[in-house]
Amino acid sequence: MIALFTDFGLTGPYVGQLHAVLARCAPGVPVIDLLHDVPRENIRAGAYLLPSLLAPFPASTVFLCVVDPGVGSNRRAVTVWIDGCWFVGPDNGLFHVLANRAVQVDSREILWRPSRLSASFHGRDVFAPVAAALACGTMPESCRIDLAAPPDSPWPDDLPEVIYVDGFGNAVTGVRAGSVQTGQVLRIGGQTVRHAATFSAVAPGEIFWYRNSSDLVEVAINGGSASDELGLQVGDRMEME
Repeated sequence: MIALFTDFGLTGPYVGQLHAVLARCAPGVPVIDLLHDVPRENIRAGAYLLPSLLAPFPASTVFLCVVDPGVGSNRRAVTVWIDGCWFVGPDNGLFHVLANRAVQVDSREILWRPSRLSASFHGRDVFAPVAAALACGTMPESCRIDLAAPPDSPWPDDLPEVIYVDGFGNAVTGVRAGSVQTGQVLRIGGQTVRHAATFSAVAPGEIFWYRNSSDLVEVAINGGSASDELGLQVGDRMEME
């Protein structure tokens, strides 16, 4: 199985071209569109989102991950074997959080290059063929390396800021819910926010935080948009009182 995790969005030709390469190079291998609206060019948000979305996938899944504002630069292309799954993408910090939390990590620089290589679309020309090869049991030419640290590291293990706003206006943070007491009060967007188990546990229009389905702290409003009500955007900080 191959899972796609990108900031491409669903408009335009980019996701379709990834699918075309994968269908040609790994015919019959299931391809799952995991997430294509990672905040644009936001490596850090992607790095904290990615670990939270892996639970449904079986061992040996290949994750093709492209949040790559440095495409065409000297940043390396890598494959990383992390706790039973492959991750393919740029060596720019996107796999940093995942690797730091892992038990087993084997990172390699991709040395293989195709005969046709766009300077601006390594997702299609490098990462997709390599992901297809791994899904078919073949390792392209590579060499072992240590992953590069993100340019603005160190990053905390849990990130107390908004990393994603979903289509309902719920604000997902980079804090794992297991690290926060359920009675703890949060402050975000100028508001004090208390915990509730789920939407139906609060009155319509009430703001609350809860453990979302990916085990992250999420700020929501029953029947409304937390993003609109509090003016929340990716990168806004959260304080735990």
